[in-house]
Amino acid sequence: MFNLYTFPSQMSWRPTYRSSKFRNVYGKVGNREHCYDGIPITKNVHDNHFCAVNSKFLAVVTESAGGGSFIIIPVSQSGRLDSHYPKVCGHQGNVLDIKWNPFFENIIASCSEDTSVRVWEIPEGGLRRNMTEAVLELYGHSRRVGLIECLNQHTHDTILIWNLEIGEPVKMIDCHTDVILSMSFNTDGSLLATSCKDKKLRVIEPRSGRVLQQASCKNHRVNRVVFLGNMKRLLTTGVSRWNTRQIALWDQEDLSMPIVEEDIDGLSGLLFPFYDTDTHMLYLAGKGDGNIRYFEITTEKPYIQYLMEFRSPAPQKGLGVMPKHGLDVAACEVFRFYKLVTLKGLIEPISMIVPRRSDTYQEDIYPMTAGTEPALSASEWLSGIDRDPVLMSLKDGYHRPNQLVFKAPVKEKKSVVVNGIDLLENVPPRTENELLRMFFRQQDELRRLKEELTTKDVRIRQLELELNNLKNVSPTNV
Repeated sequence: MFNLYTFPSQMSWRPTYRSSKFRNVYGKVGNREHCYDGIPITKNVHDNHFCAVNSKFLAVVTESAGGGSFIIIPVSQSGRLDSHYPKVCGHQGNVLDIKWNPFFENIIASCSEDTSVRVWEIPEGGLRRNMTEAVLELYGHSRRVGLIECLNQHTHDTILIWNLEIGEPVKMIDCHTDVILSMSFNTDGSLLATSCKDKKLRVIEPRSGRVLQQASCKNHRVNRVVFLGNMKRLLTTGVSRWNTRQIALWDQEDLSMPIVEEDIDGLSGLLFPFYDTDTHMLYLAGKGDGNIRYFEITTEKPYIQYLMEFRSPAPQKGLGVMPKHGLDVAACEVFRFYKLVTLKGLIEPISMIVPRRSDTYQEDIYPMTAGTEPALSASEWLSGIDRDPVLMSLKDGYHRPNQLVFKAPVKEKKSVVVNGIDLLENVPPRTENELLRMFFRQQDELRRLKEELTTKDVRIRQLELELNNLKNVSPTNV
C-alpha cells in the first residue's frame, strides 16, 4: 500500500488583506558602522541565544579555553572589537545562558556547565579589564544549569527560584520527569509555563510548585513556550507528527487541546518565538535560518494573522532583543533584534519599523509599556501578592524616574574555632553539589594566591634591583 502525505512549503494559511496598522512592517539591517565585528561568538550547540541586550549593554557568550566567558559591549560602541577586549570569565565551565536584570541595567546573571549561577555588576561604561569576581555565586544544582529566567533557573528536570535579597533558593519545582526545554512567566509573575522533553506542556503556580494545567503533546511536540501578555493565551513552537515545524495557540486555563495549530515549513532548526505585548506581534526565528517571520495575534479567528517576512542570506545562531525603552521611537521602530552571525564573527542590529509619513509621536503603536521599576519586592511576591508591571510612556524618550541600587546580600559568617582551626570552614562535603562547590572555591583561591605570589615576586625583584643600584652608586656621586 502506498501512502502520500503532503504539507505546504511555507505555511498552511495564505496572507489575507485584513486591515492592520502593522501589515507593512519591514526589517532594516543596521549599516556596517552600526554592527559589532570581530567577536569570537561561541560555537556551543546548546539551544539558547547566547546573547542578551538592554539599553546600555550588549552581552555575548564567546569561545574560550579553560572555562566559560562572555563579553560586555556598550550599545553605543559599535564597530570592530580589539582582539584583547576584556571579558567576564569567572566560570569553570561553558556559559550556557545570560540574562540582564530588567530593573538594574548593570546587573547580569550567567549560568554554566560548572553547576553555578553567578550575578555580576558591570561598571558604568563597560569593562576595562577582565572580570572574575561575581557579586553573587548561587549553588544549588548538581548538574549543569541550562537556562535563566530572571531569576529563576533550571537544570535538567528541576527549577530553582532564588531570592537575590538574601542570595538563597526559596522554591524547588520538581514536577518534571525529563529535561526542561523552556519556561515563561506571565506578566504579573503568578504563573509559570514550561515545556519538557517528556512531551508535556505545563502551567505551574510557581510559589507552591503546584501544576494547574497539563497537556500531553503527542501530535505537536513542544519545544518553546511563551505567554501572550494578558490575553490568557500560550504560544508554543514545536514539530508535528510529520516532522514539519509548527506553532500552536493554547488557552492557559484549558490545555486539553490547542485552539489552533499551524504548520510553518519542513526545515529542522529550532523555532524561537518572540512576542511583543504592546503590538500583539509574534516573531518567529529559526536557529540556522536567515529569515524572521512575523504575525499579529488576535482574540478572534483566525487568531494568528501572517504579516510579512524579513529575509537575509546569513544564518542566525541566536538573537538578542532590545527592551522597549531602548528603541528609536522617532523612526517608528517597534522591535529590534541583535543577530549573531557566527561565521563572520558579526552581530547585526535588525530594526522592525512601521512606515509612517508623520514626524510626530505615534501613540497608536506606542501604548504605555512595562518600565524599569519593579512592581513588587521579592518578599511581597513570596507572600502571595500579584501585581501588574509598572508602566511608562515612551513619548518624551526614556527617563528613569529614580536610580535603583542593587545590593548583594551580606551573609554573617559563623565560625567554631578549635586550636586555631575553623571547624565550620572545614566541614567535609555531604553531597556531590557541595563537593563541586568546594572544588571550584579552592580553584578560585589557588588562582588568587598564585596571582598574589606573582605580584610579590615581581615587587621583590624590583626592590633587589633598586638595592643593587644604590650599592653601586659611589659616595662622590651622592
